[in-house]
Amino acid sequence: MTSDEITMIAEATTSDDALQHRPIRSFVVRAGRMSAKQERGLTDGMARHGVAYAPGVIDFSALFGRVAPTVLEIGFGMGITTADIAAAHPEINYLAVEVHPPGVGNLCNLLDDRQIRNVRVIQHDAVEVLNHMIAPSSLAGAHIYFPDPWHKKRHNKRRLVQPPLVALLASRLAAGGYLHLATDWVPYAEQMLEVLTAEPLLVNTATDYAPRPEWRPETKFERRGLKLGHEVRDLLFRRQAAGD
Repeated sequence: MTSDEITMIAEATTSDDALQHRPIRSFVVRAGRMSAKQERGLTDGMARHGVAYAPGVIDFSALFGRVAPTVLEIGFGMGITTADIAAAHPEINYLAVEVHPPGVGNLCNLLDDRQIRNVRVIQHDAVEVLNHMIAPSSLAGAHIYFPDPWHKKRHNKRRLVQPPLVALLASRLAAGGYLHLATDWVPYAEQMLEVLTAEPLLVNTATDYAPRPEWRPETKFERRGLKLGHEVRDLLFRRQAAGD
């Protein structure tokens, strides 16, 4: 995502209770125009693909109409990467969470245009979704791709990837489930590596940064960053099994 898109962060506290009862909704929704098609996607498309936020654990098998691994995507931007991944892996369920209205509408349109059936969309704060709608040890994986880096040092506390959110995500992963992050901002990659390494439920699959997995396509945003000389770094961690 760019700084004109959405960033969702949890308050810097190690208490899950604080996450649940004192949520800090520090995402920023920039004013932006929506096309008529995006507006239709936000209304008609969400009626087909959307899941309303409501406290209560989701039954993935009922939601998707089948038993299959479910992967969570946090902050999908305009949804192009989400649609590409889901189309390439129809055997996996994808639950995509975003607050940016044009992006939500655009993803719903992509799902309709490409007849993609294995994605459900929630337009809400991801921290609340994780806290109230995702059961512990229920996810096969989670993706956070190119979150807003908040370049200025005084804004670093606004970054999405902080210990409370990572701990919450790790608790929602099944044993062996993965957490995959990517960024083109090296200082943020270094922070991500530090935070994920410190989480006791997670183990790194690489020495530090991982090669880009086959399931993550190179994005237009990523190619632009590479042309500007940015270094794209992937991090791939897995939830440890009991006794590991």
